[in-house]
Amino acid sequence: MYNILIVNGPNLNFLGKRDAAMYGNDTWEDIQQRLSQECSSLGVQPQFYQSNHEGDLVDFIQSNHGKIDGIAINAGALTHYGYSLKDALIDSNVPIVEVHMSNPYGREEWRRHSVLGDIVQGIITGFGWTSYMLAIKGLLNGCNE
Repeated sequence: MYNILIVNGPNLNFLGKRDAAMYGNDTWEDIQQRLSQECSSLGVQPQFYQSNHEGDLVDFIQSNHGKIDGIAINAGALTHYGYSLKDALIDSNVPIVEVHMSNPYGREEWRRHSVLGDIVQGIITGFGWTSYMLAIKGLLNGCNE
């Protein structure tokens, strides 16, 4: 069984209420349910966490040090300036995939730079909730190599 953190940053608790054209109609709870079902068939134990506060995300990642095999993270706006989050991810010493439901490269200029991009194994963007599943499968491929 692979233990993978699925971490969401600021405003992602509002999925289902945010711009449906950008993020779809699914709530974060809907997405967690789908991912849990998909993960069970892959031998993955997902652990979900969302916070609007960078320090809480850092604490959560650090509290799982040595207990996990990978991290799929949608850091939201922290993608662009979350340096303490970046340090916590580096210190996790596990493979990491950056996730975005929308395509940040098709949006505002400031969304096109990721401070996490140079420390992750890959970046999955633009596939809605499926971006998380693609990230998990990418982590599994990395864990099995």
